[in-house]
Amino acid sequence: MAEHAKYIALTPKLYDYLIAHGHNDDPIRAELAAETAKLGAISGMQIAAEQGTLMAILAAASGARSAVEVGTFTGYSALCVARALPSDGKLLCCDVNEQWTSVGRRYWERAGVASKITLKLGPAADTLKALPASHTFDFAFIDADKSSYAIYYEEILKRLRPSGLILIDNVLWSGAVADEAKQDADTQALRKLNDFIAKDTRVEAVMLGIADGLTIVRKK
Repeated sequence: MAEHAKYIALTPKLYDYLIAHGHNDDPIRAELAAETAKLGAISGMQIAAEQGTLMAILAAASGARSAVEVGTFTGYSALCVARALPSDGKLLCCDVNEQWTSVGRRYWERAGVASKITLKLGPAADTLKALPASHTFDFAFIDADKSSYAIYYEEILKRLRPSGLILIDNVLWSGAVADEAKQDADTQALRKLNDFIAKDTRVEAVMLGIADGLTIVRKK
């Protein structure tokens, strides 16, 4: 543990304060989140509002024009990223569920970003591997099946431009990655990737305690 631990535990009241003091209150995003919540417990797969705002800021600040997302669910994160891309920007979304992504399609249309988004339904590993070697990305978000994270990471990294960013979700996995009693396949896969990225000399990386943990990787 760091000599001087600089973090704060968020209470519900403090978290509400955090949300209120960021640019997280967008009507279309709020409606999409509300519709997703009606799906029940599975709605927990949607990213947090502040994470969506952070992703948009990073995409815009890095000058991203070409982006990829692995794991689209109901389209909230894609909406955030697509809005941050320029008018001729492109976002490739990879998912396997037509029902969930159909929700996102409606909101992308309403937000005026549908023309920037290409949705590919099918195993993301296959979609990525089928891309030509000349296809490059500036920005990426990985939020899908944890056992395949390492595959997605490598397939995207080799297509990422220098100084491009990869954001990886759920890297803390509700704290399971630091609990040796947790040895299920998903936890082990995340733990292994976290350890690997921390020593990967091809990149710079930082792990942040946002939502369920977010790692930001910059390719050197």
